Amino acid sequence: ALGKGSDLEKAFATTALVYQNSAGPEGKLSKAETKNLLQTQFGAFIRGQENKPKYQEIISALDEELENKIDFEDFMILLVSLTLMSDLLQEIKSVKTTK
Repeated sequence: ALGKGSDLEKAFATTALVYQNSAGPEGKLSKAETKNLLQTQFGAFIRGQENKPKYQEIISALDEELENKIDFEDFMILLVSLTLMSDLLQEIKSVKTTK
């Protein structure tokens, strides 16, 4: 859909598509599905965070209250939170590219 979009537009479109393809008919993910999606599609960003208290808090919340579902807005907030505490973000910040 965004073949001619910017890199950022394509990134967000891909995120929305991955979420939508994983969500149930009501457009939401179970917490178990969310955890699985993070592990399979966001592994590079969560790798090395296992011992961080905030990461453990986030993952614990996904293990509790299994009847609650995650909507796209909450999913995006979760991705941003995990990205901000990621060691990979620091590596990305140190890389400069020129166009």
